[in-house]
Amino acid sequence: MNDKISLKVLMSVIAAGIMSFSGVIIETSMNITFPTLMKDFDINTSTVQWMTTIYLLVVSVVVPLSAILKRNFKTKPLFITANLLFILGVLIDLIAPSFSLLIIGRLVQGLGTGIALPLMFNIILEQVPNKKIGLMMGVGNLITAIAPAVGPTFGGIVVSSIGWRYIFLILLPILVISLIIGIFAIEQKSVVERTKLDFLSLILIVITFAGLVYGFSSMGSGSILSIKVLFPIIIGLIALFALYRRSVRIDNPIVKLSILRNSKFSGHVLAFFILQFITLGMSFILPNYVQIVNKQSAFIAGLVVLPGAALGAVFAPLAGKIMDKVGAYKPILFGMLAGLIGLMLFAIFGTHLSDAMILIFYLIYMFCLGLSFGNIMTSGLSTLSANDASHGNAIFNTIQQISGAISTSIISAIVAISQMNPSYSKELGTAVGSEHGFILLIILLLLAAFILNKVVKKEK
Repeated sequence: MNDKISLKVLMSVIAAGIMSFSGVIIETSMNITFPTLMKDFDINTSTVQWMTTIYLLVVSVVVPLSAILKRNFKTKPLFITANLLFILGVLIDLIAPSFSLLIIGRLVQGLGTGIALPLMFNIILEQVPNKKIGLMMGVGNLITAIAPAVGPTFGGIVVSSIGWRYIFLILLPILVISLIIGIFAIEQKSVVERTKLDFLSLILIVITFAGLVYGFSSMGSGSILSIKVLFPIIIGLIALFALYRRSVRIDNPIVKLSILRNSKFSGHVLAFFILQFITLGMSFILPNYVQIVNKQSAFIAGLVVLPGAALGAVFAPLAGKIMDKVGAYKPILFGMLAGLIGLMLFAIFGTHLSDAMILIFYLIYMFCLGLSFGNIMTSGLSTLSANDASHGNAIFNTIQQISGAISTSIISAIVAISQMNPSYSKELGTAVGSEHGFILLIILLLLAAFILNKVVKKEK
C-alpha cells in the first residue's frame, strides 16, 4: 500500500506541471511570431528577442529561490501565487497595445513559471514513494519536455490562422483548470520554518544571471569576442563565484551550493547541463536547416522535428519506470550510446540532410533524451540527503534554464560564422555551420558519457 501514489499527489503534480508546460509552450510558440511582432509593433530583431530574454532572465533568477520559498511558505499558497501571476501575465499580453507592455507581461509570466517549475519536482520528491520516484520524475519531465515538441507547430498554426494573441487566449482556460486542480489536490507535507532571506545572495543571483543571460544573448547581434558579449559574462561569472563563497559561509543560504562539493552530485549536474545544451542546440539547428537549406516553411520544419520531440517526451515516464527496476546506470548509458549514434549520423550527412533523414536521426537522438534526461536528474538527487534535495532540485532547474541562453547563442554564432563566409551561399553556409555544430555536440556528448560512467551508481 505504501508504494501506491495517491490521486491527490498525482493531481498535484499535474496541476504544477500544467503551469510549467504553459511557460515552455508560450516561449517556443512565441518564437515563431517574431516576424509578425516586428511588423505589428515596428521593432527590429534585437528588440523582439527581449520577449525570450526577459522571460529567461526572470525564470533563472526565481528558480534558485525555490528552496528558501519551500522552507518559508506552504506549498498551496506558493502554487496559487504562481498560477495567478501567470494568468495576470497572460492577460496583460492578450490585450497589450504596445511592445513595452508585452514585455511586462512576459516578465510576470516568468515569475509564475520560476515558482512553478521546481514546485512540481519538490512535490514528487517529498510525496511520492521511493519505488515510484523514477516513474513520476519521468512524468514531470514528460510534462515539460512535450511543450517544445508542440510549441512551434502550435504557434505556427495559431499565428497563420487566427493571430498571435490567441496563443495567450487559448492558454487562459488551461491555466484556470490548473488552478482549480491545485486548490483541490495540493497538500502540505513538510514543516514550514521561517528563515531569513540573505539579500546580498539575492543581489548576487540577479547579477549572475543578468550578466550571463544578457552576455550570451548578445552573441547573435555582434562578434563573439565583443565587449558587449564578454563584459556581462565576466561580471556574471565573478558574481557567481562570490555567490558560491557566500553560500558556503552562511548558515541559511538561498541555494546550498556547498552540495556541489559532492563529486557524484556535481558530476550529474554537469552532465545534465551538457545534455540540455545539446538538445537546445539541436532545436535551433534543425528547424533552421529545414527552412534555409531544404527551403521548407516554418510549419513543415515544426512537423519534421515533432515525432522525435514527442518520442523523447512520451518515453520519459517509461525510462523512469525502467530506472525504478534496474537502477540508473543501464538506461542512462544506453541512452548516451543512442544519442551518440544519432549525432554521428547528423555529422556524417551534415551538408546533405533531407527532411526524412532529419526526422529519422532526430528520433534516434530523442530516444537518448527520453531514456537519459529525467533519470540523470533523479540519480543525481539520490546522492543527496533528504534535507538537501530541494537545494539540488533548485540547482538542476536553474541549470536547465540558463543552458537555453548559452546553447542557442553559441550554436547560432557557429552557424552565423559559416553563413558569413563570402565563398558560401546562405544555404551552403547554413549546412556547413550546422555540420560544425553537430561535431561540437558529439564532443560534448562524449564528455557527458564519460562523466556519467564515473558518477552513476552501478547496480549489481
